[in-house]
Amino acid sequence: MASISSLGIGSGLDLNSLLDQLEASERQQLTPITLKQQSYQAKISAYGKLESALTSFQDAVAKLADGKQFEAVKKEVSGDALSATLGDDALTGNYDLDVSQRARGYSIATQGIAAANEALGAGTLNITLANGDTLDLEIGEKQSTLEGIRDAINDAGGGIQASLMNDGGDTPYRLVLSSTATGTEAAIDSVTFGGGLGPSLALDPDSEVPALNARLTINGIAVTSQSNQVEDAIQGVTLNLKETGTATLDVTRDGAGIKKAVKSFADAYNTLQETLDNLTRFNQDTGESGALLGDATLRGIESRLRSVVSGGGTGGAFNTLADIGITLKVDGTLEVDEEAVDDAVDNQLGALADFFTGRADKDGLAVRLDDALADMVDDGGTLDDATEGLETSIETLQTQYLRTEDRINSTLARYRTQFQKLDSMIAEMNSTSSYLTQQFDALNAQLGQ
Repeated sequence: MASISSLGIGSGLDLNSLLDQLEASERQQLTPITLKQQSYQAKISAYGKLESALTSFQDAVAKLADGKQFEAVKKEVSGDALSATLGDDALTGNYDLDVSQRARGYSIATQGIAAANEALGAGTLNITLANGDTLDLEIGEKQSTLEGIRDAINDAGGGIQASLMNDGGDTPYRLVLSSTATGTEAAIDSVTFGGGLGPSLALDPDSEVPALNARLTINGIAVTSQSNQVEDAIQGVTLNLKETGTATLDVTRDGAGIKKAVKSFADAYNTLQETLDNLTRFNQDTGESGALLGDATLRGIESRLRSVVSGGGTGGAFNTLADIGITLKVDGTLEVDEEAVDDAVDNQLGALADFFTGRADKDGLAVRLDDALADMVDDGGTLDDATEGLETSIETLQTQYLRTEDRINSTLARYRTQFQKLDSMIAEMNSTSSYLTQQFDALNAQLGQ
């Protein structure tokens, strides 16, 4: 049988087109698998959007679940003598402050010499601080200039820094030694130049600037500090002294921050509800639907959230969100009565804190919501499990796709082989027919003669 290298050449039939049609028909088996994979992937993407909205809501909930939110304070400072920074444990209070002295660091200079780069001779330098710390340096011949000694001190650290001064005189260059910290404890107590440095360098007592501690009174109580940053004189407050003078500090409850946290809670819930609506929407006119329409996982999440949000409180003055001015509307969103919330913060802050954080052995609304949200978005939670299930299904479908594709390729290979045989057979039959026709024509010609 003759070998046919291209389908249809031997038979004259359009076998390539027929094979393409058969391939297209066979590959339709892959379409349902691909569509199902795409639908699962769309669900995974939708779960991601849902998780993002849930996490944002969780952030707002967590602020109200933390009792510190309701203890938050703010400050107001009058006067230029100082500024203040509040820590987490700051308490409310009013303070009159009088700064009589700011802290200052110690410094002293040497007598002058003619040149900053003049070698003074190898020797030793020993510096002792008031707190007992010492700096002991060996100064080599090449390093024994004022510049070299300065660099050696600065490289060593130890609470002392050195600089050079030019006083413009006949021997203008001086080595200035300064404590890096303020206060008497960081002051330089003694400086000794030994060896070759001794004859050349000596301290100038007239250049001494003594160290000072900060001194102030807080509500009439005298306070001393080594630094101008006064910590712990007032619990949870750091005072930054700027100049001498008086100032007042008022630390009050941050009602505005608490109101903002409550409003943010409602806003985040409404944003979450909008996300839920988008993921489950259905347009009757176009037939378009959200990726999670009818999804059991989403329905379970929505049901649990509504149950917690509409549930009772801890049995205190406030028992529901409506009691503090937040109502659950028919469309699932929260509506805030700002006047009612302001009144709760200004006049019943303790009861409001109990409602969100809990009292006795009963968790508050925010704590229960935080626990519910953690079950949904944490690793191993509801959305994690649902996503992993879909990813497993996609992998299974991919395996099915590859098996189906292999089967289709095998079928197409069989069709091609069969077509090749058909092509060869028809080509051979055509050849035989042509031969017989020629023979009959020749015979007829002979008979006709």
